Amino acid sequence: MITRLAKAGLAAALSVTTLATGAAASSAAPASAGSPAASADVPAVQGPHVTLSMNGFLPSTTPPGPGKFSIGWTSAGTQDLTGPTHITLDLPPGIKTDGAMFTYVPADYTIYENVSSDGHHLEVVFTGTRQPGHYDFMKLTLYGNGTQQPTDRIVATIGNPNDTDPTGHMVILQVDGTTPAPPAPVAPVVTGIDTSTGPGVGGTAVDIRGTGLGNGMVLIGGVPATGTCTDTDCTVTTPGGTGSAPISVVTAGGTAAAPFTFDYTGDPPPAPPVPTVSSLSTASGPVAGGTQVVVIGNDLTYGTVNFGGVPALHTSCGPRYCSATAPAGAAPGPVDVTVTTVGGTSAAATFTYTA
Repeated sequence: MITRLAKAGLAAALSVTTLATGAAASSAAPASAGSPAASADVPAVQGPHVTLSMNGFLPSTTPPGPGKFSIGWTSAGTQDLTGPTHITLDLPPGIKTDGAMFTYVPADYTIYENVSSDGHHLEVVFTGTRQPGHYDFMKLTLYGNGTQQPTDRIVATIGNPNDTDPTGHMVILQVDGTTPAPPAPVAPVVTGIDTSTGPGVGGTAVDIRGTGLGNGMVLIGGVPATGTCTDTDCTVTTPGGTGSAPISVVTAGGTAAAPFTFDYTGDPPPAPPVPTVSSLSTASGPVAGGTQVVVIGNDLTYGTVNFGGVPALHTSCGPRYCSATAPAGAAPGPVDVTVTTVGGTSAAATFTYTA
């Protein structure tokens, strides 16, 4: 997989209204990163939930030129959305892309993408914590061949293992200007695996069988495995791990837990480095809590943040930044702020609670 991060300051997603070749195409019209967007959605459901939207311009044939497009996702439930969110885009003949660009400041997330060799299929895995109402988007350039009028449709899907409501998980845009309602996503089922053991360092090729697996994301021990899924088959490469790891497949239709595990053998992968914290964006706040703090450092990915030993709220960590909300303090005064990952716990920075 390839990691591509856009430069800070990328313009907000295009606000558009119609769908036609060389013109605007939209299933939503979001305003800016961090704000809610309209999408194929119902009112907020209980628990974490994510919905999808698309908008932008398709490539033009007269004069020939690329199109600008964006895919957005909204935390539309009533609880924080956590864990890996898997997004796919399928483009019809006559349109292709070279990948997506994503930006959000601070970079309190990880994002990975894979583009098929023909440019017609894009997969993205975004991992970060998003509070209800938060909107993110990534931008793409769409290319035509200059002469062929695109036909058929553009299809995008989204899935998250903590989201049990499949509504709003698929968007279809016909290039002839229509926006049909998507079919109800099929719930995945996992039935078999061809290889159930492999070394702890990862790298084992595994074939997982079942139904309804199309455009799925395979999790082994909760970690996304690189590869692709058809409706009946996922071919992936195991990440590193230890012990007996559960397997699941996440699609737009839900998450299917496999009735078997993958058993890691031999030495585990090298231990990740201990995280380090260099500074805090805000060094003080009221003892009642609620202060938004960005923790700056290194090797913070997938970390948890603690204030005086108390877990922070809404923690989201990327390689160099964690965003968090300070919990209530026991009393005014200084407390240690640390980040803990699988590599260990960082040395502390100081946050001071004020009366």
